[in-house]
Amino acid sequence: KYDVIHYIRETFLRQNNPSQLTEVDDAYLAALPVGFGTGPEATVRFGDDGDPHYKRMDFGPYLFWTYQVDDNNIAYKALAVRLDPGPGGVSKGRAWMIYDHDTMRLAAAYTGDKFVDWRGIAFDGSHGTHTSIVGEKWFVNPVGPGIARPTDGSWEDPRILGRDDKPYGPLPRDWAHYKGLFIDGNKVVLRYTVGNTEVLESPGFTDFGETPIFSRTLNIGASNVDIHWRLAPTAAGLTITTAGDEATSIQTIGDHAVLHVPASATQTKVTVFLTKATAEQLVGVSNATFADLEPYTHGGPAHWTETVATESTVNFDEGGPFAVDCLTVPDQNPWNSHMQMGGFDFHPDDPDKAAICTWLGDVWTVEGISAQPPAALTWKRIASGLFQPLGLKYRDGEIFVTCRDQLVRIHDLNGDGETDYVESFNNDHQVTEHFHEFAMGLQTDEEGNFYYAKSARHALPALVPHHGTLLKVTRDGIKTEILANGFRAANGVCLNPDGSFIVTDQEGHWNPKNRINYVKRGGFYGNMFGYHDVTNPSDSAMEQPLCWITNSFDRSPAELLWVPQNSAWTPLAGNLINLSYGYGQVYVVPHEIINGQAQGGMCALPIPRNETGIMRGRFSPADGQLYVCGLFSWAGSQQKPGGFYRVRYTGKPVYLPTQIIARGRTLALTFSGTIDKTSAVAPSNFEIKAWDLKRTQNYGSQHYNERTLAVDKVEVSPDGTKVTMFIPELAPTWGMSIHYKLQSASGDSFEGEIHNSIHQLDVPQ
Repeated sequence: KYDVIHYIRETFLRQNNPSQLTEVDDAYLAALPVGFGTGPEATVRFGDDGDPHYKRMDFGPYLFWTYQVDDNNIAYKALAVRLDPGPGGVSKGRAWMIYDHDTMRLAAAYTGDKFVDWRGIAFDGSHGTHTSIVGEKWFVNPVGPGIARPTDGSWEDPRILGRDDKPYGPLPRDWAHYKGLFIDGNKVVLRYTVGNTEVLESPGFTDFGETPIFSRTLNIGASNVDIHWRLAPTAAGLTITTAGDEATSIQTIGDHAVLHVPASATQTKVTVFLTKATAEQLVGVSNATFADLEPYTHGGPAHWTETVATESTVNFDEGGPFAVDCLTVPDQNPWNSHMQMGGFDFHPDDPDKAAICTWLGDVWTVEGISAQPPAALTWKRIASGLFQPLGLKYRDGEIFVTCRDQLVRIHDLNGDGETDYVESFNNDHQVTEHFHEFAMGLQTDEEGNFYYAKSARHALPALVPHHGTLLKVTRDGIKTEILANGFRAANGVCLNPDGSFIVTDQEGHWNPKNRINYVKRGGFYGNMFGYHDVTNPSDSAMEQPLCWITNSFDRSPAELLWVPQNSAWTPLAGNLINLSYGYGQVYVVPHEIINGQAQGGMCALPIPRNETGIMRGRFSPADGQLYVCGLFSWAGSQQKPGGFYRVRYTGKPVYLPTQIIARGRTLALTFSGTIDKTSAVAPSNFEIKAWDLKRTQNYGSQHYNERTLAVDKVEVSPDGTKVTMFIPELAPTWGMSIHYKLQSASGDSFEGEIHNSIHQLDVPQ
């Protein structure tokens, strides 16, 4: 019901029919599970004033995002900076500048009583939309380099062209390269290079009534070449003046005003004023605004001096092998931050502390997580304004975050526990405006290289090489490598002990069902809409998954991870587990690899579905338990906005399949506990079905040729941990369910269900 209402709402939005949205939103709320539309969750989502969470949130003084600034003019990897003073963050302002850090252009300057139109998947939930600026646009610069090429003064855009003939990705590093931004109070200072020249830039604003004054203050390092900045179209009718170094000048090149900064052996400091005020009105303003930016690069006063206290609780503990603790997130906080958790990691020197990122751009730390509930938790907001971060990793004691536009490293420069410098560790990301191309997960190998997955467009052909890929970023952040392609919506990445990878993918076009992929370098994983040179749509032209996951079993898989040998989960040590965004569940993944092809399946842990989707998991070095975080956005059944949890092994016996082996006409299951041999040999303890799927450009697949497979007999290993089923009609199959009802050696009854795939049978045992 929720999905239907959501679809109807999107239809009204696409048809620009807002008059009926109130009625639809009422139905939307009514369709949510009991408890979601009332109480604390409702306050977080809609607020006492009726505003949704994204309008209430204080994002901080800036927000990285994709913004449409004019017709056919989108800043794909943009930074919006609030220019006027006041509380409430970037969205509560009256004046803004939009930078595009792909091209280091100032894309637009505008004023008004509304920040943006709040369209887009992370705001109003709409699909197929993207965020646009609104208000009075004082000037808009065209797509392309904001700085001329330093070697020859060329403005010709050298970037790769997507399949729509539009340029994407950053300028070459030897042309202009965005390095990061400093925050000092509400002062934002961009750092970038032009050729080998270091540049600091800060946008400014003077409220001058009906003719506001926008400014760009630049501190330009020594340079052996002239540098030119595009300022504004001449058609904008602006008065443009400068203060500072008198060697600089304003020139007209083509139809644009350009700042010319001649080569100099010393630093150049200049402020450029752009306004519709007259030159006479600017007298006295320039000296007040001109500034040295270096003092703002060491850290300033903290924005978020308060911490937020919560208390952990036990969500589930019925005396079985697993319990679930809720590490309660601060849904109620002074900044109305929306706590949809996208990734986390444990502090390397204090595993009782973790850093965690939220989808709407925050990074928080939380302390006290190892204590048994009820226990006090202390939350602190340490960064904000990032672009949909969905992965976080500590490396060398520093926090790295996977954002949609860049891999960032955050720095606390003055030791006050808050981020003062958001470093663009790598911004090779190729980003379009499409809602679906999330950057998912973050892992590192022993050498310190980074890995994340990039989703493709939904139901549309890919435009850029990064769409639908597994990506590697070198340890130094200099290079990005595509390791595999053909993914649709790869939700994170798992690094295997042998150096290979596992990536999940979601049902959709060219994906008949959800899938778990053992990834080979250079492999193609089935999405014909992806960016690749595969033209053969047959199943044999793609790499086969470990298993196809039918919707009723897991409607949306997330990231996988391995159970460490030294974890508290001793019965499952060394096993692979999968997390579920769709059902908020945790699964063990018994499997085998035959001639390089993985095959196996999934079986849910004996715990209830979590209250929110589960996205990321890590085992704690402090207590050896599994910690998970997640969120709900759409297409999930567990609809609490977000949460952080511990899945705790209690020490009780656990009976889960840890291995599945298919050979000839036999199927063998190894369990994590000892089973009763006498009862297990009855074939009636096992119910097996198999089915086929059809992979087409249509969305998903129904089950075809669904059939029941009879179990002829069952044998149990001498140690009582493995059952072998003899199945006369066993054959390779897209999908299979194995339901079992057994007893442990101590007489306790247990049951479970495995969903799996079989690719090969006729191999030596």
